[in-house]
Amino acid sequence: LMKGFSSSSVSEDLGCRRGEFSRKHYGSVELLISSDADGAIQRAGRFRVENGSSDENTDYTPGTWHRTDVHLENPEYHTRWYFKYFLGKVHQNYIGTDAEKNPFFLSVVLSDQNNQRIPQYHSILWRKTGTQKICLPYSPTKTLSVKSILSAMSLDKFEKSPREIFHPEIQKDLLVLEEQEGSVNFKFGVLYAKDGQLTDDEMFSNETGSESFQRFLHLLGDTITLKGWAGYRGGLDTRNDTTGTCSIYTIFQGHEIMFHVSTMLPYSRENKQQVERKRHIGNDIVTIVFQEGEESSPAFKPSMIRSHFTHIFALVRYNKQNDSYRLKIFSEESVPLFGPPLPSPPVFTNHQEFRDFVLVKLINGEKATLETPTFSQKRQRTLDMLIRSLYQDMMPDLPKVNNMLNRRSFSDVLPESPKLTRKKEEARQAEFVRLGQALKLKTTVKGDTTTNLATTGFCKKEPWESHTFCSNFPHEVVCADSWGQSLLVSTDAGILLIDDGQPSVQVFDKTLQIKQMHVLEVLDLLIARTDKGKDSRLLVFRLSAVQKDIETKQITRSKYDCRENKMERTKGCHLYAINTHHGSELRIVVAIRNKLLLVTKKYNPHQSLTSSSVLSSAESPVEEFQYIREICLSDAPVVMTLVDGPTGDSDNMICVAYRHQFDLVNESTGESYRLHHIETNKVNFVAAIDVYEDGEPGLLLCYNYVCQYRKVYPFSGGSPLIQPSAYDFHFSWNQVPYAVVCAFPYILAFTTDSIEIRLVVNGNLVHTAVVPELQLVASRSDIYFKATAAVSGSSDSSSKEMSSKSSPQTSATYEKSECPLSSLEGEVPCRNLYKIPLSRLVGRSIERPLKSPLAPKVVPATTSSGIASLPVTQSLSLSRMEIKEIASRTRKELLGLLDEPISKTESAQKQKKVPRRQSDPKQGAVRSTSSDRIISSSFESYSERRHLSTSSDPDTLANREESSPSSCPFQLISLYDEDIIDLK
Repeated sequence: LMKGFSSSSVSEDLGCRRGEFSRKHYGSVELLISSDADGAIQRAGRFRVENGSSDENTDYTPGTWHRTDVHLENPEYHTRWYFKYFLGKVHQNYIGTDAEKNPFFLSVVLSDQNNQRIPQYHSILWRKTGTQKICLPYSPTKTLSVKSILSAMSLDKFEKSPREIFHPEIQKDLLVLEEQEGSVNFKFGVLYAKDGQLTDDEMFSNETGSESFQRFLHLLGDTITLKGWAGYRGGLDTRNDTTGTCSIYTIFQGHEIMFHVSTMLPYSRENKQQVERKRHIGNDIVTIVFQEGEESSPAFKPSMIRSHFTHIFALVRYNKQNDSYRLKIFSEESVPLFGPPLPSPPVFTNHQEFRDFVLVKLINGEKATLETPTFSQKRQRTLDMLIRSLYQDMMPDLPKVNNMLNRRSFSDVLPESPKLTRKKEEARQAEFVRLGQALKLKTTVKGDTTTNLATTGFCKKEPWESHTFCSNFPHEVVCADSWGQSLLVSTDAGILLIDDGQPSVQVFDKTLQIKQMHVLEVLDLLIARTDKGKDSRLLVFRLSAVQKDIETKQITRSKYDCRENKMERTKGCHLYAINTHHGSELRIVVAIRNKLLLVTKKYNPHQSLTSSSVLSSAESPVEEFQYIREICLSDAPVVMTLVDGPTGDSDNMICVAYRHQFDLVNESTGESYRLHHIETNKVNFVAAIDVYEDGEPGLLLCYNYVCQYRKVYPFSGGSPLIQPSAYDFHFSWNQVPYAVVCAFPYILAFTTDSIEIRLVVNGNLVHTAVVPELQLVASRSDIYFKATAAVSGSSDSSSKEMSSKSSPQTSATYEKSECPLSSLEGEVPCRNLYKIPLSRLVGRSIERPLKSPLAPKVVPATTSSGIASLPVTQSLSLSRMEIKEIASRTRKELLGLLDEPISKTESAQKQKKVPRRQSDPKQGAVRSTSSDRIISSSFESYSERRHLSTSSDPDTLANREESSPSSCPFQLISLYDEDIIDLK
């Protein structure tokens, strides 16, 4: 039974879950037309309408799964670098002009202002097109130069070389440039609409709102008196009450928000258009429309409002019957996608959750609107004017000949400089810091920054927080992959199998050097690339055989015991790739210099596991693979990814990266097509990730600081159509990653000392976590990484207990933060293995038994059927078709096991003795169909009889029923609800 559940492995279903996404979750563009009471058309506009996902496969219920994607995008505590890292600290500023004679400014600072106190170089390039930010690692032995930093920002040619600015007043001007990115505080309109109102004149003419509207306002924020108000006023009069006497105000995650409520703004009986109200609400980028009435009544449309400034409308309806709110979002067509996506249906019964969701959605919406041509062009003109004006003011005052100060490196003081020069520099730095700190205090008091720029956003448990998987791991990791809930790791000491809380087991000795591996539980295969150079080979092992060696504790295998596992024609390979979304066929492409070797293995997913295991034991795993063809390239690939075509017949492709380009190669014909050319001198290829948007293939091309999404459109003949698309987009990382991992809705970039987390759908930044000495270990299912942690050597508690209270990524207020390595005496630096559960990252997880190779066997409960208890772990949900297939096959196997029928009377008597544990709705609803309940009750009787044969003591049985969830022997996936039925 457990093998039947394990037949769809965590790696494979997570690969499908992480590789598929849809923009439909963010709405579709519609032409909306409004008409008056007589039916005459008033206005029309194209808006993207979000009303919850309409995907047929979406069968979850609101509130039954955990939302992980409700985050502020591009939060100021991660994007306002100059205020956070530069202002009030010694830093350097440079001025210059590029090859097109456009002036630019460069700011550089060495800062350790992060959760791990790791020194890093933060650099900001100010240009008329906007700001570009990069973070560079600090090395005490390597000095950075201005030229190297600008080169990293793709600025290699200059009309005038950069020159340093020493005036402390430059900080004022650069702070003004940063403020052009947008305000940190927000003003939102709130418009009350009665049932049947179809024009903006009618809506703005409502003097008062209903009781439900007043409750909604109370949910949004607090009622404040405007006269004498000292906080953010959002354009309202706080002296003479000309804009009303009261308003609604709140602070959300450090942002001050003022709501322009239509019923609180001045009302005029003589003015039917209510110009005073429209003057404020009509000039808000985002407006909330609270509409009374039933769902069947005429709904609000954005074209009803005569405003060229408002780009986003949030339609809110209140249902008195179930005390819930329904949300609908209208975004002007030019507004980029922004999250979080609405649930399906978009109904909220938890009012506090609804408030948080609405505010996050509206803040993200206003930020996204600032990227539309209407606002971005104005911002670019303003930025260009400010930079040129500042350039003209600064250039005459700069010395024409570079002195020693201009030639210095990025450091706080001048080494080996004359005493007089050093004193002048120290005095200049003191004045520089004093003015910067005064500016920072003034900006904070004025309310032009978030309330706590350093700690805002860490007040809740984030989905990317990690826990310690293995403490004090002493070996160097080469590569790894997850095996059930264990981790198979290739190290300098050999191949180890590690499980949380258990000692590691050596699988192969150190004579076998594995450089790349894939654990395919669904196929009972381990694929590995070993050695290097001419001796490199591709090996194939049976997982069942490896597990048998572990269980019987036989002699550890060496390199010389793997001769029969070598795959033919693969000698000298330096890279290989497999298709992560294989359905009926596993494809492997092996790169041997500039040659690609295509190998496939066919299998039948509907074949029972018992028969397949018998066949697999009879023949070598190498014999199951067949050579297809050989493809020659112009150069050896550095990155290689397989892309599945829509039909899988002559339209599968291989994405390869070499030289300065990404190419697509047709697997059937060997023809190559240019996908993307890189126009930089130096290229650092990172990854090419295959993603499937609504079933259509696309690629995330990652190189240098850039991540670019390209959609691939197949046409007749199976050749890809390479052309620019409206769906293509790109974004830049703040650091050059060495690995990129997709965990939808997130994409994570791993650098030597940080993890940068963004959203896949738009590339917006969500979080940056500084992690010392970071090394990504595995990411095909759960994400494992190795990092340095500070563990006190004098502590009596275990390292695991200490690590469970803290995370190397975030120093949350509710957790004990990890101290820097040099902050405490008696600390012993060590490298731990950490784990980020992917189920927490993507949400919507279901529990499904996964067989761990290191799982302890249950000795006492031995029965004639040979069924053993295994721990229950968490993984991601499967697709609906996979669940149907697994559940139907499992039912057949279950019914086959129940060969000894039990009478209803006997079953009822035993149910009285052994009360069944009731599931807690808060822990996750447990629902089942009639067929599920039949199997549940039948197997419950079978399980009860097995327990009764061991012990007939009712107290003992009751204690077993109250045992931990990990001791439950079986869990069955519901066919229709994707919920869990506990089978005791």
